[in-house]
Amino acid sequence: MAERVELWWARRQFSRGADVPYAVGTYRETWAPFPMLIRQYHPELNAGITLTQIPPAADVLLLWECDAGHRFVATPEEQRFRPGRERRRSAWCPDCSELAKPTRIRPADQPRVRPAPTRLCTKTPDLAVGQAFTSVCAPKPASAVEARLRADLAAALTVTEGYNAVRVQRPFFEHLEVWPDILLPELRIAIEYDSTGRHGLEHVGKREAVDRRKDRAVRSAGWEVIRIRTGKLLPLGPFDLQLAAWTRDRTPLLLGALARIRGELLVDSYRR
Repeated sequence: MAERVELWWARRQFSRGADVPYAVGTYRETWAPFPMLIRQYHPELNAGITLTQIPPAADVLLLWECDAGHRFVATPEEQRFRPGRERRRSAWCPDCSELAKPTRIRPADQPRVRPAPTRLCTKTPDLAVGQAFTSVCAPKPASAVEARLRADLAAALTVTEGYNAVRVQRPFFEHLEVWPDILLPELRIAIEYDSTGRHGLEHVGKREAVDRRKDRAVRSAGWEVIRIRTGKLLPLGPFDLQLAAWTRDRTPLLLGALARIRGELLVDSYRR
């Protein structure tokens, strides 16, 4: 059961036999991918305990303050998994979210309408699981960095271009296909470029869970995934690269990851 931060800290002092059970900076790396939470956390509101002293899985009630001045109580887990499909700063604050989208009150005499069952998109072609293809449903690339990454790979490797989807066995949301950022069909490797985005909401919390689910779908189709995790994002898979940012001189690192997956001999056969 979640407890106040003062009680939680006192219990940790007793169980660890130390005045400071967690040194400042102990969990800095784990909290680093959540810049919005770092901004909303204030030690003076939480018994002088810094955020880097609190384990992300701790069942402790913390007091947060958003940019608008709203204060609210939430556990670390609630905060880390709060961002959903909202791409707003207010997604981190329940008060701001409620103001942005007020809850609609259903009249007592109005019957409850059950949501319609989810139907699979019929535009996915009937292909073998693991087949790469060009999907009409795939979103258009919107990242300039992703375009540079694609160009750098095209300059280094001679692989088939133009594919944007992989046929999978189980539905991924409403589709039997997934859309990685970049596909290397000959190597059966998908490459994803991840950053926290402008407001620090991308690829964290619930979206990280979606990324993991997506990776499982790709791997179950016989492909491997390399995620280029930039900024403070931690690797999710065994072949992920953690970089400050993508630049062309990082291409050898990516080629090295490809070689670790498929072997130097195969990857060298596609080098320009």
